[in-house]
Amino acid sequence: MEKLKINEIIVVEGKDDVSAVKKAVDAEILMTNGYSLDKRARDLIKAASLRKKLIILTDSDYAGEVIRKRVEKLVGSENVAHAFLSREVSTKDGDIGVENASPESITEALSKVRFTKKDKEDIFTQKDMLYNDLVGGNNSSNKRDFVGKLLGVGYCNAKQFLSRLNTFDITREEFNDALNKYENEVSNG
Repeated sequence: MEKLKINEIIVVEGKDDVSAVKKAVDAEILMTNGYSLDKRARDLIKAASLRKKLIILTDSDYAGEVIRKRVEKLVGSENVAHAFLSREVSTKDGDIGVENASPESITEALSKVRFTKKDKEDIFTQKDMLYNDLVGGNNSSNKRDFVGKLLGVGYCNAKQFLSRLNTFDITREEFNDALNKYENEVSNG
């Protein structure tokens, strides 16, 4: 099977992540060298962002989220896109990481990449979260996880989920389709 060609530069945390992504796609890959994002890594990432857009693919944990935000702040949100792996596909023996994901899962995450929108009015509100049981319900966390996977925005708490819906320019149609798929899964599952 031929690997998917990615034109953007993929930013990951460590060398094992680089190896995992190289198994999945044909792309230029940079690493942050972990949580600290040292000067050398910052300089390389800045320089790379002048040549091409970046796709940030970090672990689905707190450190990964911090790195994601640091890289975006470093190069500007207009120069980055975000790809998310669920904890489900990136956890092995209790260890969460891109390096644990299969090539298929990595390819799927990269096919759902999301760019940050700028200067647009928010479509979604807290009312949408409440009305659709994405917050405050017994199963809200699982529902956000399922819908987040479908939309390619990853798993997060309710406040961050609402922010991602608006930040990554999710359409009302995409949102409703994901909710319908969740309801079909629950009723048939």
